[in-house]
Order: sequence, then C-alpha cells, then structure tokens
Amino acid sequence: MARRGRLLDDQCVATAVLLVDDNAGFRSRARRVLEAEGFAVVAEAADGGSALESASRHRPAVVLLDVKLPDMSGLDVAERLASEPDPPAVVLTSTYDVSDLGERVATCGARGFVPKAEFSSEAVSALLR
Repeated sequence: MARRGRLLDDQCVATAVLLVDDNAGFRSRARRVLEAEGFAVVAEAADGGSALESASRHRPAVVLLDVKLPDMSGLDVAERLASEPDPPAVVLTSTYDVSDLGERVATCGARGFVPKAEFSSEAVSALLR
C-alpha cells in the first residue's frame, strides 16, 4: 500500500480519508464528491474527540477537517494530528473565509484550506500534491 507521504502517486490505491464535520449534510456531500473521484472515505466524525480517536484507529492518509467543531477547535485537532508520528495530511474547511480565521491556519500543520462553498475533489487534490 502507498505510504501516506506519497499521496496521489499511486493511481491504483485509493487515498483513505477521514471526514470531520458536525454537519451531517456536509459530510454526506463531501463523501459523494470524494468517492466519485476515487478517494476512499474510511470514517466520519462529528467532533474533535471522535476525530482523534478515528484517526488513531483508521490511520487515514487525509483528514478533511472542519475548523469549528462542537467540543474543540479543528485547529487544535490539526495540531494534535500533526504532532503524531507519520501524521495524515490535514485539509481544513469552513464556512468562514480563511482571512477570518487568523494565523493559526498557516501554523497548525494543515496542508491548506478549502472554503465549503468552493469544496471539490480537485481543490482537495491540489493541496495533496
């Protein structure tokens, strides 16, 4: 299987994704969009605690992570994931504009940010190359 550091290099192996968002409708839409383009959604979580547990259990290559979660900030989750050995690539998402979120978006260890209004598999893929 392809190592997580080599995202999208092996076209025969689907990239495993963990979806983290408290909005079930967005998780459903993101799952459809990503799976239609060959990503494999291995788990979903609705809060930060569940996200950390799912990331530890499933070891996804990518975590699509909402910035605003009910129990903790997605930025805190991203920092904790980045501190793990062989961390997943984290792609942040939000209804907020990235300029509204401050400098932590750039320093939390995430690969980048995709606004929910502009969410697409192409936008996610571009951050994983």
